Amino acid sequence: MLTRMIWSDLDEDARGALFARPSASSDAFDVAREVIDAVAANGEAAVRDYARRFDGWAPSEGFRVSADALTEAERRLSNEARDAILRAADAVRRFHAEQGYRSVEVETWPGAKAQRRVTPIEVAGLYVPAGTAPLVSTLVMLAVPAQIAGARRIAVIAPPRRGEGIEPTLLGAARLLGLDEVYALGGAHGVAALGLGVAGLPKADKIFGPGNAYVAAAKALLAQTPGGAATDLPAGPSEVMVVADETADPDLVAIDLLSQAEHDRMAQVVLVVRSDEFVTQVERSIDRWLDKLPRAETARAALANSRAVIVADESEAIEAADGYASEHLIVQTADPRGFADRVRHAGSIFLGPWTPEAAGDYAGGPNHALPTAGAARAYGGVTVEMFQKTTTLLELDREGAAAIAPVVETLAALEGLDAHRLAMAVRRERAEGAGS
Repeated sequence: MLTRMIWSDLDEDARGALFARPSASSDAFDVAREVIDAVAANGEAAVRDYARRFDGWAPSEGFRVSADALTEAERRLSNEARDAILRAADAVRRFHAEQGYRSVEVETWPGAKAQRRVTPIEVAGLYVPAGTAPLVSTLVMLAVPAQIAGARRIAVIAPPRRGEGIEPTLLGAARLLGLDEVYALGGAHGVAALGLGVAGLPKADKIFGPGNAYVAAAKALLAQTPGGAATDLPAGPSEVMVVADETADPDLVAIDLLSQAEHDRMAQVVLVVRSDEFVTQVERSIDRWLDKLPRAETARAALANSRAVIVADESEAIEAADGYASEHLIVQTADPRGFADRVRHAGSIFLGPWTPEAAGDYAGGPNHALPTAGAARAYGGVTVEMFQKTTTLLELDREGAAAIAPVVETLAALEGLDAHRLAMAVRRERAEGAGS
């Protein structure tokens, strides 16, 4: 079931191939480029064409969900669902409340005041996956930090159910969180519409949220397109690495692997262990659990892309963890905190047998929108800071201009930029003349 490899037998190239993601070989970037070009050229007509083909949903009155529909969806939430959403949002809010850039002011020279001002982005676009399951948790994870940051406008897009619009639970959750701008549009065409501001959608300054390979590709391409929206981080099909030693429970390891495998056929799970026998025990548990899962077919497809890596000791396990740079890293070892302290690359780490990644997906507090496909080497998860931007201000008085001038003039001369030198020199001469 899990392709087994011995870490010490692999050279650098083989280790890279071992950890290749399934989505790496897809046509996602080619398709996303075609979609973005079509939307840029043909606007709403292109968006509607893709929506009819891929979503089976392109209502004549537009893609925005009405206020009445949001209110009705919220009314239909069960008390249990309402309570769970609000309690999860509270935990996420309490964790993220400690984040955010701060404004600073420093005197860098006598008479020179340097400042950093913090402002929220104007239009935050939130992509909430809902193609095979309505990810209410993702809505919470994106909306709460956007609200804490003070984003001026929050626009949510989510794939509709074919011919039926967005799943009502997701709409009810949006209304419960105070969101009133939701569009029934998904996929690369939804991202293109939001990033370019067509088909009745606002033009987002930045788009947040995970998605399939096509959504991730569209976000990345838009960020490189003149006039396109910026993006939060590379977040494609889900993945997990579980590191387990002889103290781990094979049943818990198996269900943690399956909890990611059931996300998407393109998801990937990796098991890092000390013995071949432990892999066999985990596979037996996977077989038992699979028979009980409604999404077993999806999980089986994902497991076909998955790996079991056998290591000799903890140092090799850490090499494997850093080499994979997983979105989610679950550590079920005798000393999970000590192991995690040595890991450099992971989106989010879950410590010990009582901490499934599922807890972080829903209500632990840290954000579950995380970098995938090895991007954890350079990115972290979604934060309040991502919904903010900074502007610097510099103000010199007469004393400041005179103090900084010799350094500026010297450096400008070194670079051969004489107008730069003169811009400072003229002010220095006037400042010195005024002071005499």
